[in-house]
Amino acid sequence: MGDQDIVVDGFRIEPLSPATWEAFAALAERHNGVWGGCWCTYFHLYPDPTEERRALGHREFKRQLVEAGRTHAALVFDGDVAVAWAQYGTVDELQNIHHRKEWEQGVPRRPDFRITCLFVDRDYRRKGVASVAVRGALALISAAGGGLVESYPHDLPPGKKTSASFLYNATRTMYEQLGFTYQRPKGKGNCVMTTQVPAAEEARS
Repeated sequence: MGDQDIVVDGFRIEPLSPATWEAFAALAERHNGVWGGCWCTYFHLYPDPTEERRALGHREFKRQLVEAGRTHAALVFDGDVAVAWAQYGTVDELQNIHHRKEWEQGVPRRPDFRITCLFVDRDYRRKGVASVAVRGALALISAAGGGLVESYPHDLPPGKKTSASFLYNATRTMYEQLGFTYQRPKGKGNCVMTTQVPAAEEARS
């Protein structure tokens, strides 16, 4: 199955690449650069290339990562418009997770991939699109050879709800529904969850 053939619940999934940059950028720009202008760069910033990042600005810094093939995401398309993404990559590519030192002390096995950030267009929230984005990321990871995948969702107390605009990696409940297994807490409000993704047939051949 090629990347262009991935469809989840009627949405087309495409990898973030120079070919899809404009669609990704349009989604970010509709939301003021996302998460306070981060442009989904935070998890790349360890060590933080502070001077380069500030000189370029987050948008151009992100674009150069895309051009260099150093950042990965599953983009969710409704027609020709990107409406969500799930950022994923190796630990080396995405080193700057929240509570990093705590994570390093407790990790029993280094994952092959981690999912660090989700974003959904405000007009598509509360409609299951975050789940579509994660499933798209898992399909792309499978096509890349699969392996152990970690993610760090918010672990909300029973009955507590919060604005989707604050959930940068969705909830434990959503990941449980996708087959992830709870491993341990991380920080005060997040947790570590894992799943084993098999390699796609063409990745094994």
